[in-house]
Amino acid sequence: MFISSAFAQTAPAAAASGGMTSTLTSMLPLVLMFVVLYFLMIRPQMKRQKEARAMIDALVKGDEVATNGGLVGRVVGLDEQFLQVELAQGVVVQLQRGAVVQVLPKGTLK
Repeated sequence: MFISSAFAQTAPAAAASGGMTSTLTSMLPLVLMFVVLYFLMIRPQMKRQKEARAMIDALVKGDEVATNGGLVGRVVGLDEQFLQVELAQGVVVQLQRGAVVQVLPKGTLK
C-alpha cells in the first residue's frame, strides 16, 4: 500500500550505455582542479626557486646581503657551498650560500 516501485535497478543500465562520455565527464572536475593548481601554486613556486638560485649563484665579493637569520653584512669570501660575511669590522662569519635571502643595493651598509 505504501511501498512504491523500485526504479533504481534500471539506473546502472542507463549509465553503462553512456560509457566513455560519462567517464570523461566525471573526470573533468579533477583535471580542471589540477590545471588551476598548477598555474596558481606550482608554476609560481618554481619561478621563485629559479630566481633565488640565480641570485645565489651570482654572488660576488663585495655584495651586501641579508640572511634568513636577520644578519646583514658584506661578502668577503666565496666558496662553492659557503661564503664569509663581514658583519662588522673584524667580525667575519661563515654561512651556507642558501642562507642568503636578499642581495642589498650597494651602499646600504655604512
